[in-house]
Amino acid sequence: MSAFRAACSHRLVLLASLLFLAIGGLLAWHTQAQESERVVQVMTVEGAIGPAVGDYFERGLRRAAEREAEIVIVQMDTPGGLDATMRDMIRAMLTSPVPVAIYVSPSGARAASAGTYLLYGSHVAAMAPATHLGSATPVQMGGGGLPGMDPPEEEAPGDDEANGEEASGEEAGNGTEEDEADAEGEPTDTRRRGETAMERKVLEDAVYYIRSLAERHDRNADWAEEAVREAVNLTSREALEQNVIDVVASDIEDLLAQIDGREVVMEHGERTLDTADLAIERFEPDWRTRLLQVITNPNVAYFLMIIGFYGLIFELSSPGSLVPGTIGVISLLLALFAFQLLPIDYTGLALILVGLGLIVGEALMPSFGILGIGGIVAFVIGSVMLMDDDHLAVSLPLIGGIALLSAALMLWVLTRFIGLRRKPARTGQDQLIGSLGVALEDFQGKGHVRLKGERWNAHSTGALRRGEQVRVTAVEGLTLWVEPANRTSEGT
Repeated sequence: MSAFRAACSHRLVLLASLLFLAIGGLLAWHTQAQESERVVQVMTVEGAIGPAVGDYFERGLRRAAEREAEIVIVQMDTPGGLDATMRDMIRAMLTSPVPVAIYVSPSGARAASAGTYLLYGSHVAAMAPATHLGSATPVQMGGGGLPGMDPPEEEAPGDDEANGEEASGEEAGNGTEEDEADAEGEPTDTRRRGETAMERKVLEDAVYYIRSLAERHDRNADWAEEAVREAVNLTSREALEQNVIDVVASDIEDLLAQIDGREVVMEHGERTLDTADLAIERFEPDWRTRLLQVITNPNVAYFLMIIGFYGLIFELSSPGSLVPGTIGVISLLLALFAFQLLPIDYTGLALILVGLGLIVGEALMPSFGILGIGGIVAFVIGSVMLMDDDHLAVSLPLIGGIALLSAALMLWVLTRFIGLRRKPARTGQDQLIGSLGVALEDFQGKGHVRLKGERWNAHSTGALRRGEQVRVTAVEGLTLWVEPANRTSEGT
């Protein structure tokens, strides 16, 4: 019997060993197959180009390099975004060991503003049908186009020199340079250049940046300049015809088929793409990217700052409650982290903090509205100035709503303060006036009374009897001026 059990145990051990070996071999084969599998990594960029998108994009390129992907395809639909983030993304593309294809997709998508620069900076520029790109004119801090970008109706003397244009050597007093150029049959240079030195600086920097990207990848640099200066746009078909993009593809499979064998310019020379029979591997935004997208939303970051500020104020006004302080600290730290990534105007941030401080000051030491009104004005102006970019601005209804709530809080504090001023005093010596006490002895002039359980020195102009009820008319130090209560009521 024992021999039979030993034989069974030996067989079970042998079967278990074989099973473990089989599983280990299968896992090793699967890992080796994964490592040898040729993949294309597909990423998705939707919405404004901001810090969260930049972080996701750079992490995706690092992952593609580690996986030794053949190419990275970025499906993009964006209205534009931050200049700093856009340049970081382009820098990461240009130095990436893996080719990057920017694919404006699906149909109806766009690559406006910063998206146009990204398209020009990619190794392969592709678009789906019914998409467009362009409108790459830089916007002024705080939103809006650069002032003076529109050509003036009448050109003042000296404008040509200010705009960096060469004036004609023969300027007659009877006509302008434009008339002379028309007479000679030569076209005039009417390109937008901006009025001030700062406007020209921003515009020219953007123009030559996108031209350098176009020249690197042998794309239409002249149209790129027009997209920056004149904010022009192209459809996908027009872009292909004008050598702005490389491919118009209906889907990713079509894109991979069209770019197979294409040569692209990498950091260290040219490279021929081999995109046939690639396995598609998607790298979607994870929780980190989604969290960054939430807290770097200007409205969310702004609201977190307000919650953090008021949470700390409530905690300091009533120490030990803990909940407002905890929520306030967490919210304020998240807001500061978001502001570190966002293009904020520090003057606007300072005005917001000053405004909130004045509103709180109005609540703590009422000044009948002076501090509160000044605080609301500073708060609103600072909120409007807070963000330096047109695509990342705080919502005006949100600013107005918080300003109205602050004004309502200030009004409630003022009404409470006025109401308290009208009520009789309940503490201190003033609350003793009108109180009723009892005479402890017969006296006229100086004597003693009992008031609220305490013995007081008293002074009366009339005669008082022991046990008679008296009313306090005035307080001088530790002496009460009293009069007979019953006699006063009888005489009235």
